[in-house]
Formats: sequence, C-alpha cells, structure tokens
Amino acid sequence: QVQLVESGGGLVQAGGSLRLSCAASGFTFSNYYMGWFRQAPGKEREFVAGIEWSGSSTDYAESVKGRFTISRDNAKKTVILQMNSLKPEDTAVYYCARRNAVRSYNYWGQGTQVTVSS
Repeated sequence: QVQLVESGGGLVQAGGSLRLSCAASGFTFSNYYMGWFRQAPGKEREFVAGIEWSGSSTDYAESVKGRFTISRDNAKKTVILQMNSLKPEDTAVYYCARRNAVRSYNYWGQGTQVTVSS
C-alpha cells in the first residue's frame, strides 16, 4: 500500500534552517508529481512546493520562493524540502503528498511539526 512518511521537523529559531524528508513506498515513485503542504493552527492546509517526476520542474508558493527548495531522489524514493531563512509564520504541520493524474492529491503522510520561534 502507498505510504508516505515525513521526518525532519523540529523547533528552530527565526532565520534558521530545517530539512524535511518524505520517504515513499508502495508505488512507482518516479511516475508521480510530489508535493509539500502545510497547515498552521486555525488555518486551511496550503500548498508549499511541488516537483514533477524527473525533478526538472518545480513549483512554489509565493510565500516560500527564494527560501525553500524542493528536490527528489527517485532511486531512494525520497522527496526533500530544504527550508532556509525560516520565519515564525512558517510554523505549521508539514505534509508530503502524492498527486494523481487529475492533479488532485490522494495520498498524504502523517505530517511533521515545524515550529519557528521569534
């Protein structure tokens, strides 16, 4: 079965960095666009970044452009979110997700908490 397992969250001071990882299993990872989302307390889940199957095309929310970088390793079935220059407003639970052929996300990880202190 499809599994997505995030890791790498934690507590960091503003201006610091974190590296999130998502380990995928149960499907042909290299066939799929993968995304990172986040949800802050009291807010809706929002798109953060996405990467197409080969890694040559990426998408970012305006709020993270220039600070976050998404990448993938198809051999290791892993997608990475490198987060630099973190701000308190980046505090959220971060989720990895797989996008399907009709561009909706139908598989999600359990999430990893990122807390940025001011």
